[in-house]
Amino acid sequence: MFVEAAVATSLALKWPNDLLAGAAKLSGILLERTGDAVVIGFGVNLAHHPDLPDRPTTSLAALGAPVDPAAFLEVLGETMARWRDRWRVDGIEPARRRWLERAHPVGTALTARLPDATMVDGLFDGLDAQGALLLRLAGGERRVIHAADIFLI
Repeated sequence: MFVEAAVATSLALKWPNDLLAGAAKLSGILLERTGDAVVIGFGVNLAHHPDLPDRPTTSLAALGAPVDPAAFLEVLGETMARWRDRWRVDGIEPARRRWLERAHPVGTALTARLPDATMVDGLFDGLDAQGALLLRLAGGERRVIHAADIFLI
């Protein structure tokens, strides 16, 4: 609806929360849990994008797909409500499957900067049943990562 087919084919998800157009970050999402509630924050570059020294960024307008913010917000709200309702009935598996369909391919080289600032290199090996990142290390072992900053190599 908002993005032409040529642009849409270059879109990919990067665990856990970024939408990339090629190598450039287009949007991100942050989740914070408070008791039984989850607070969701979105950042979507509709008309403009920051010029960051550490990574490329882009916007829908820069990709040739200008968007009316009010229309975008309406579709986003409807989509979030639909997926929330599906999650309540079916659990995380449908969202996990859908995320994997739109993610960078299995075998993509990644670096994970863990919360203690250590760095781990490996290959993207999917998501576990709870949505944690599976990273295949050089020795063949699989590391489950629940929190990290992820960088495509």
